[in-house]
Amino acid sequence: MFKNNIYKGLGLVLICATYAACKLPEVVQRAENKNVPAAFSGAQDTVSTASIQWRKFFTDQNLVNLIDTALKNNQELNITLQDIEIAKNEIKAKKGELLPSVTYGVGAGFDKVGRYTSSGAGDASTEITPGKEVPEILPDYRFGLQANWEADIWHKLRNAKKGAISHYLATVEGKNFVVTNLIAEVANSYYELLAADNQLETVKKNIELQKNALELMKIQKQASRVNELAVRKFEAEVLSSKSLEFDIQQNITETENKINFLLGRFPQPIVRDKSSFTDLLPPTVQTGLPSQLLANRPDIKQAELELAAAKLDVKVAKAQFYPSLGISAAIGYQAFNPSYLLRTPESLIYSLAGDLAGPLINRNAIKAEYLTANAKQLQAVYDYEKTILNGYIEVANQMSKISNLQKSYDLKSKQVAALTQSIDISNDLFKSARADYFEVLMTQRDALQSKLELIETKKQQLNAVVDIYHALGGGWN
Repeated sequence: MFKNNIYKGLGLVLICATYAACKLPEVVQRAENKNVPAAFSGAQDTVSTASIQWRKFFTDQNLVNLIDTALKNNQELNITLQDIEIAKNEIKAKKGELLPSVTYGVGAGFDKVGRYTSSGAGDASTEITPGKEVPEILPDYRFGLQANWEADIWHKLRNAKKGAISHYLATVEGKNFVVTNLIAEVANSYYELLAADNQLETVKKNIELQKNALELMKIQKQASRVNELAVRKFEAEVLSSKSLEFDIQQNITETENKINFLLGRFPQPIVRDKSSFTDLLPPTVQTGLPSQLLANRPDIKQAELELAAAKLDVKVAKAQFYPSLGISAAIGYQAFNPSYLLRTPESLIYSLAGDLAGPLINRNAIKAEYLTANAKQLQAVYDYEKTILNGYIEVANQMSKISNLQKSYDLKSKQVAALTQSIDISNDLFKSARADYFEVLMTQRDALQSKLELIETKKQQLNAVVDIYHALGGGWN
């Protein structure tokens, strides 16, 4: 009879479990698309510049020293390192859920039951020892161990642990992505600072040139060759250039402080070589194959790991619909008198129980958790595909930018040479009364503008190389 009841109970449990499994909410699944073009437009490289270690990619020792300091002191990077520790501790927590939990307990108390109850009547007619009844107020002393364990029959706990590992690896890639961003930001700010230094030097030289022209206009006015208007125009041009000088100086201060912030330190001068900026040659960049981005770019690897974790989270949420098997056990000693507490087997207590339980009615919370986990998985799929597409487009844009900037720089160099020569020509023509003061003024203004634009183009060239190195996934290795 007892065995029949057990079989009936097990049969009922299996029916309930089957019902729960068959009534899962319908969800939309979607596989990620990893396809990328076979090659970048116009590039046949199979080796990527991203494989070059950043210390070898950047040859300016001052810049290398700045990056070194940033990698040690940058607050955002250090915050990300703590994210890694948090994810590592989450793995330990998930591993712990796979193992039995054991607790200990020590307790003492007393109990008084009513005489006219089954327990009270029983105690009143019971003798603990011959001639000694059970006390009306009964003390209770106990100590022992309690163990609980959930059998992972549906791999719910193991999938949760695997998901935690994927989250941990994703945070490591997230840290690598922060490193690549930090290196690129420091390098770009450094080149911006060098460009501002050279623009400042160019403006100062131009101010001296304009002052000489102003003195010339004053002499010409005394000779009645020009009027007061010409003098005032050149004087205004000198004042405009001096105002530009202070604007550039402010830009230098702000750029220095930006670098200091990235380095995690208070404002101080940035050590740099200001003399060789215009002679800097951007290094040649090899893009490699688009498929290499999947292995080189930390943000793509991070998105891939987050996707793997999201898929495991769906499995964990799905397992909530199935029954769970819990096993509990306890062993210890219990007595009403401390002198009897360690008597064996009289005071020995133990228990062993197993429970199989699962959701049957009103499973809305579990359904919501399952649907949410699936929606997050779809988000992870789209985020992964978006990250790949973004990486490819960033590389393609920077390749085009490098090519166009080189052509622009060559033309601007010729423009600067022509306008520099035209300054002397316009002065000579003005002295011989073959050109008016306005032509001299405009020639100087155009020459200054072209020199500033040439420096800006050089900065953009260097920044483009840094950006494509970053876009290819370089810097974290």
